[in-house]
Amino acid sequence: METKEFNFKGVTMNGFFMLFVVLVLPIIGVWSIYRAIVMFDVPGHGALPTILVILGILLLICELFILNGFMMLEPNTARVTTWFGKYSGTFTRTGFYWINPFYGTKKVSLRARNLDAEPIKVNDKVGNPVMIGLVMVWRLKDTYKALFEVDSQTMASTDGTLSGNAKGLMHALENFVSVQSYAALRQVAGQYAYDDNDEDTKELTLRSGGDEINEQLESKLNERLSLAGIEVVEARINYLAYAPEIAAVMLRRQQASAIITAREKIVEGAVSMVKMALDKLSSEEIVELDDDKKASMVSNLLVVLCADEQAQPVVNTGTLNM
Repeated sequence: METKEFNFKGVTMNGFFMLFVVLVLPIIGVWSIYRAIVMFDVPGHGALPTILVILGILLLICELFILNGFMMLEPNTARVTTWFGKYSGTFTRTGFYWINPFYGTKKVSLRARNLDAEPIKVNDKVGNPVMIGLVMVWRLKDTYKALFEVDSQTMASTDGTLSGNAKGLMHALENFVSVQSYAALRQVAGQYAYDDNDEDTKELTLRSGGDEINEQLESKLNERLSLAGIEVVEARINYLAYAPEIAAVMLRRQQASAIITAREKIVEGAVSMVKMALDKLSSEEIVELDDDKKASMVSNLLVVLCADEQAQPVVNTGTLNM
């Protein structure tokens, strides 16, 4: 991801040192003014009282100026700085610092965030309506793009100004991520069929694609979100089903397919068992069967083995002569 972000290179002071200065300056300023007042009552000091008054006032003004320059950063947070509208770098050092108060700063979070997108209805490659949803982990990678290449500041402000706070800015970015993630999800889902409809093909489908589909989804998301300086850490389809209007029909189709597959297996096993029985009878010379009797025996065995219900045996005892 090409980045326009760079580290802040302006003057930075330790916050605790400047806090000590803030505590000392008003004491010196008040003392200077007090001494000037005392000197005004005693002639012979010339311009010194006036100088002390001006010095005291300047120190108190500096006090107010310094108070606006403090900032504290926690891990995985940053301050984007501007100098009268011009981008001046991103401050990412953790701790308590002081910078020139004339720098404008906006706090942003660099921590990972989740998006659990509600399932939406899309049409797959063959036109079937399906419900599909995703879960995604994302984080801010480029603070310059996030603040200056998408209109996150206006979206974050409630009064139409560009003064959106950190919470509002991140909420605006979350909305941007949500909209673009739905667009990417629709794009990926429309390229593949839900499944192969039991056809013997190796075509990639949404249901069987697994990691390959997720990788393509992640790639599409990164393409769309790179405009806002956002990096997708992981994206996966977490919900996939037919839309309600065709779900019942597709369920019956799947049931029919399962029944056919089971029948094929049963018939295959029954034929194998019949062949084994005939070979066994012939090899051990238990009974000699002509073609008609073999055909009758095969028919009876297949009926017994392939029937859905339990067979009722009929014992043939032959003819009794009295």
